This record gives sequence, C-alpha cells and structure tokens, in this order.
Amino acid sequence: MKKLSIAAIGLAALSMAAPAMAADMAVKAPPPAPVVAVYNWTGFYIGANGGWGQSHGCVDFLTPAGRVGSGCADRSGGLAGGQIGYRWQTNQFVLGLEAQGDWAELKNTRVSLIDPLISTTGKTDAIGLFTAQVGWAWNASLLYLKGGAAVTRNRFDIFNNVTGVGLASAGHTRWGGALGVGWEYGFSPNWTAGIEYDHLWMGRDSAGFAGVVTPGGVTLTGSGVTQDIDMITVRLNYRFGGYGAPYAARY
Repeated sequence: MKKLSIAAIGLAALSMAAPAMAADMAVKAPPPAPVVAVYNWTGFYIGANGGWGQSHGCVDFLTPAGRVGSGCADRSGGLAGGQIGYRWQTNQFVLGLEAQGDWAELKNTRVSLIDPLISTTGKTDAIGLFTAQVGWAWNASLLYLKGGAAVTRNRFDIFNNVTGVGLASAGHTRWGGALGVGWEYGFSPNWTAGIEYDHLWMGRDSAGFAGVVTPGGVTLTGSGVTQDIDMITVRLNYRFGGYGAPYAARY
C-alpha cells in the first residue's frame, strides 16, 4: 500500500511538471517571408525617340498700309532624336530632369492670301525640350507629367509662283513653353520603353524685309509667324545603375 501511494505521488508530480517543461522547450520560428525587389527608377538614363509632329502656324505681313493676315496652315512630318536625364525616386514618387533634341521635317507650302502670285513655305527642322518631370510609379510602370522650355529652329521663305524665284527668306530660332505627359515601362534589366505626348507653345516671331515687292505690286517690309506644335513620340531608354534594387522593403 505504501508503494502504491509513493507511485501515485510521483505520477502526480510528473504530470504537474510536464507543462512547465513544455513551456521551456524552444519553438521553431516560421521561415522569414521573402523581400520582393521593387523596380527603382533612380539614376541617369540616355535614350532615343521617334514619332510624328504637327505644327500649326499663322502668317501675317507688314506693309506700308499696316499689318495684313496671310492665312494659317498646318504642317506635319516625322521626328527622330534622343534624350538624356536623371530621375530620383522616393516611395512611389519620381522626380526628374531631362534634355531632349529632335530632328524634324515639318514643312508646308501654300499660296499667300495677300497676293496669289506668291507662295510661302514654313519649315521646322529641329526641336529641343528642357523639362522637369514628376511621376507616380507602380513597380516597373511609370506615369509622369513634364513641363519646361522648348526651342525650335525655323525657316520662312517667300517665292514667286510664276518664276519660282525666291523673294525673301528668314531663318530664326524661337523659344517657348512645353507641357507633356508620358508612360514608361521597365521591360528588362536597365531598359525601359514608353510613349509620350507634348504640346509646345512657341508664340509669335517677326522678321524684317528690305522692301520686297510682290508680282502683284504689294510691298512687304516684314512678316510675323505664330506657332504651336504637337508631338507624339515612342521612347527607348537605358538606365545606368542596378536593376530591381528595392527602394523600400515589401513583404
């Protein structure tokens, strides 16, 4: 009987100690969740672009009788060039600066309203943009706005419709403003592709002539041209720096 009592007491003590022993045992920690690498838009980049542009311009002439309108016309053509810039990303915001230069072939010839015996040719052969960017990134996808200064190189010619002889010519560079929107996607390590639309306000530019007389007897002492330009370009960029470096840990 005494042995049974001792056995019962030992069994009770063992059952009371079991939870404490279990509590003291190490619990195996779950494996850490993987950190997802997020596309980082920070860094310098260089690239190429190509597309289409349209220039809307209105011409007027200065005569001894005053300023006379000569009508408006659109001219469109191809664009090709390149860009270089720097972007900086914090969280999902992306800020940047960019310089872009394009060769252009925007040209139009039309009969003048001031004298049907003459025609005018307007041509834009170069476009430059110097802009700041602000964007919102979803991993490898970036939507951005841009704005800043624009510069165009233009040429304006007047010629005789009958003889084809040039009567006056003026080449000039004009400055204006630019505003655009674009979307870009990082499709492989360090490479991005996108599409962009820009509108350029180039204002009015004037040129003086040394008393040009048209075949119809109209004396021209100067001209004025107003210009707006719309551009749609496809872009390909190479970004220097690491691909997929996380700008914030995501789980």
